Amino acid sequence: MLNRAQTGLLVVDIQGKLARQVEQSEQLIARSALLIEGANILDLPLIWLEQAPEKLGPTVEELRPLMQEPAYAKFTFSGLRTQAIADAIIRSGVQHWLVCGIEAHICVYQSARDLLARGAGVSLVCDAISARHPMDKAVALQQLTALGAHLTTAEMALYELLEDSRDPAFRRVLARVR
Repeated sequence: MLNRAQTGLLVVDIQGKLARQVEQSEQLIARSALLIEGANILDLPLIWLEQAPEKLGPTVEELRPLMQEPAYAKFTFSGLRTQAIADAIIRSGVQHWLVCGIEAHICVYQSARDLLARGAGVSLVCDAISARHPMDKAVALQQLTALGAHLTTAEMALYELLEDSRDPAFRRVLARVR
Protein backbone atom coordinates (compact mmCIF):
# COMPACT_ATOMS: atom_id res chain seq x y z
CA MET A 1 0.00 0.00 0.00
CA LEU A 2 1.35 3.41 -0.94
CA ASN A 3 2.03 5.71 1.99
CA ARG A 4 1.85 9.45 1.40
CA ALA A 5 4.64 10.20 3.88
CA GLN A 6 7.06 7.91 2.03
CA THR A 7 6.05 8.35 -1.63
CA GLY A 8 7.40 10.65 -4.33
CA LEU A 9 6.89 11.10 -8.06
CA LEU A 10 9.64 10.76 -10.67
CA VAL A 11 8.66 12.20 -14.07
CA VAL A 12 11.01 10.97 -16.79
CA ASP A 13 11.64 12.84 -20.06
CA ILE A 14 8.13 13.73 -21.29
CA GLN A 15 9.57 16.23 -23.70
CA GLY A 16 9.94 17.48 -27.23
CA LYS A 17 8.68 15.78 -30.37
CA LEU A 18 9.24 12.34 -28.89
CA ALA A 19 6.40 12.89 -26.40
CA ARG A 20 4.07 13.28 -29.41
CA GLN A 21 5.48 10.22 -31.23
CA VAL A 22 5.06 7.57 -28.54
CA GLU A 23 2.08 5.21 -28.45
CA GLN A 24 -1.03 6.83 -26.98
CA SER A 25 0.79 10.12 -26.46
CA GLU A 26 -2.40 12.03 -25.59
CA GLN A 27 -3.17 9.54 -22.82
CA LEU A 28 0.44 9.65 -21.61
CA ILE A 29 0.34 13.43 -21.28
CA ALA A 30 -3.17 13.57 -19.77
CA ARG A 31 -2.52 10.86 -17.20
CA SER A 32 0.88 12.36 -16.34
CA ALA A 33 -0.84 15.72 -15.80
CA LEU A 34 -3.37 14.06 -13.49
CA LEU A 35 -0.58 12.36 -11.59
CA ILE A 36 1.45 15.56 -11.24
CA GLU A 37 -1.59 17.58 -10.13
CA GLY A 38 -2.43 14.87 -7.60
CA ALA A 39 1.15 14.81 -6.33
CA ASN A 40 1.01 18.59 -5.88
CA ILE A 41 -2.29 18.38 -3.98
CA LEU A 42 -0.92 15.62 -1.75
CA ASP A 43 2.35 17.52 -1.30
CA LEU A 44 4.50 14.64 -2.56
CA PRO A 45 8.13 15.25 -3.47
CA LEU A 46 8.34 15.52 -7.26
CA ILE A 47 11.48 15.22 -9.36
CA TRP A 48 11.29 15.73 -13.10
CA LEU A 49 13.92 14.90 -15.63
CA GLU A 50 14.78 16.04 -19.14
CA GLN A 51 17.10 14.08 -21.42
CA ALA A 52 19.49 16.39 -23.30
CA PRO A 53 16.87 19.18 -23.39
CA GLU A 54 18.88 21.39 -25.76
CA LYS A 55 18.62 18.58 -28.34
CA LEU A 56 15.28 16.93 -27.55
CA GLY A 57 13.43 20.04 -26.38
CA PRO A 58 11.80 20.90 -23.06
CA THR A 59 9.05 19.09 -21.19
CA VAL A 60 5.76 19.38 -23.11
CA GLU A 61 3.83 22.59 -22.58
CA GLU A 62 0.89 20.81 -20.92
CA LEU A 63 3.10 19.65 -18.04
CA ARG A 64 5.60 22.46 -17.50
CA PRO A 65 3.20 24.80 -15.63
CA LEU A 66 2.33 21.98 -13.21
CA MET A 67 5.91 21.60 -12.01
CA GLN A 68 7.00 23.69 -9.06
CA GLU A 69 10.75 23.11 -9.24
CA PRO A 70 13.05 23.27 -12.29
CA ALA A 71 13.77 20.13 -14.29
CA TYR A 72 16.97 18.19 -13.85
CA ALA A 73 18.81 17.95 -17.16
CA LYS A 74 20.61 14.69 -17.82
CA PHE A 75 22.53 12.85 -20.48
CA THR A 76 22.63 9.46 -18.77
CA PHE A 77 19.67 7.23 -19.57
CA SER A 78 19.16 6.44 -15.89
CA GLY A 79 18.46 9.60 -13.95
CA LEU A 80 20.29 8.10 -10.99
CA ARG A 81 23.53 8.03 -12.96
CA THR A 82 23.52 11.85 -12.88
CA GLN A 83 24.88 12.93 -9.49
CA ALA A 84 22.57 15.94 -8.99
CA ILE A 85 19.52 13.72 -9.53
CA ALA A 86 20.82 10.95 -7.29
CA ASP A 87 21.48 13.56 -4.60
CA ALA A 88 17.96 15.02 -4.96
CA ILE A 89 16.45 11.55 -4.62
CA ILE A 90 18.45 10.94 -1.44
CA ARG A 91 17.60 14.40 -0.02
CA SER A 92 13.88 13.79 -0.60
CA GLY A 93 13.87 11.03 1.99
CA VAL A 94 11.36 9.14 -0.16
CA GLN A 95 11.32 5.37 0.15
CA HIS A 96 8.85 4.60 -2.66
CA TRP A 97 8.67 6.24 -6.08
CA LEU A 98 5.81 6.48 -8.53
CA VAL A 99 7.48 6.55 -11.94
CA CYS A 100 6.01 7.86 -15.19
CA GLY A 101 7.45 9.01 -18.50
CA ILE A 102 9.18 7.89 -21.67
CA GLU A 103 10.65 5.87 -23.11
CA ALA A 104 9.58 2.84 -21.14
CA HIS A 105 12.44 0.62 -22.23
CA ILE A 106 15.24 3.17 -21.99
CA CYS A 107 15.16 6.01 -19.46
CA VAL A 108 12.14 4.82 -17.46
CA TYR A 109 13.53 1.28 -17.32
CA GLN A 110 17.06 2.28 -16.34
CA SER A 111 15.95 4.86 -13.77
CA ALA A 112 13.47 2.45 -12.16
CA ARG A 113 16.04 -0.36 -12.20
CA ASP A 114 18.54 1.86 -10.40
CA LEU A 115 15.94 2.94 -7.82
CA LEU A 116 15.20 -0.72 -7.10
CA ALA A 117 18.92 -1.53 -6.87
CA ARG A 118 19.24 1.19 -4.20
CA GLY A 119 16.47 -0.42 -2.17
CA ALA A 120 13.66 2.00 -3.06
CA GLY A 121 10.17 0.79 -3.81
CA VAL A 122 8.91 1.51 -7.33
CA SER A 123 5.38 1.70 -8.69
CA LEU A 124 5.23 2.04 -12.47
CA VAL A 125 2.28 4.19 -13.49
CA CYS A 126 1.35 2.19 -16.58
CA ASP A 127 -1.11 4.66 -18.12
CA ALA A 128 1.54 7.40 -17.81
CA ILE A 129 4.42 5.42 -19.35
CA SER A 130 4.93 4.91 -23.06
CA ALA A 131 7.33 4.07 -25.87
CA ARG A 132 7.26 4.35 -29.62
CA HIS A 133 6.64 0.61 -29.92
CA PRO A 134 4.19 -1.28 -27.66
CA MET A 135 6.50 -4.30 -27.36
CA ASP A 136 9.24 -2.13 -25.84
CA LYS A 137 6.84 -0.95 -23.11
CA ALA A 138 5.59 -4.49 -22.47
CA VAL A 139 9.09 -5.92 -22.09
CA ALA A 140 10.25 -3.04 -19.88
CA LEU A 141 7.26 -3.49 -17.54
CA GLN A 142 7.82 -7.25 -17.46
CA GLN A 143 11.52 -6.87 -16.66
CA LEU A 144 10.91 -4.29 -13.94
CA THR A 145 8.15 -6.31 -12.25
CA ALA A 146 10.53 -9.28 -12.22
CA LEU A 147 12.98 -7.03 -10.34
CA GLY A 148 10.31 -6.10 -7.78
CA ALA A 149 8.49 -3.07 -9.20
CA HIS A 150 4.71 -2.82 -8.84
CA LEU A 151 2.22 -1.80 -11.53
CA THR A 152 -0.42 0.86 -10.97
CA THR A 153 -2.36 3.57 -12.81
CA ALA A 154 -2.54 7.28 -12.10
CA GLU A 155 -6.02 7.09 -10.60
CA MET A 156 -5.30 3.91 -8.64
CA ALA A 157 -2.17 5.42 -7.10
CA LEU A 158 -3.88 8.68 -6.15
CA TYR A 159 -6.78 6.93 -4.43
CA GLU A 160 -4.38 4.59 -2.67
CA LEU A 161 -2.49 7.61 -1.36
CA LEU A 162 -5.73 9.28 -0.25
CA GLU A 163 -6.98 6.14 1.59
CA ASP A 164 -10.20 7.81 2.80
CA SER A 165 -12.92 9.90 1.14
CA ARG A 166 -12.90 12.12 4.25
CA ASP A 167 -9.33 13.20 3.50
CA PRO A 168 -9.31 17.00 3.00
CA ALA A 169 -7.53 16.51 -0.37
CA PHE A 170 -10.14 14.05 -1.69
CA ARG A 171 -12.44 16.60 -3.36
CA ARG A 172 -9.54 18.37 -5.06
CA VAL A 173 -8.20 15.08 -6.47
CA LEU A 174 -11.71 13.94 -7.43
CA ALA A 175 -12.26 17.17 -9.40
CA ARG A 176 -9.21 16.37 -11.54
CA VAL A 177 -10.08 12.70 -12.01
CA ARG A 178 -13.52 13.56 -13.41
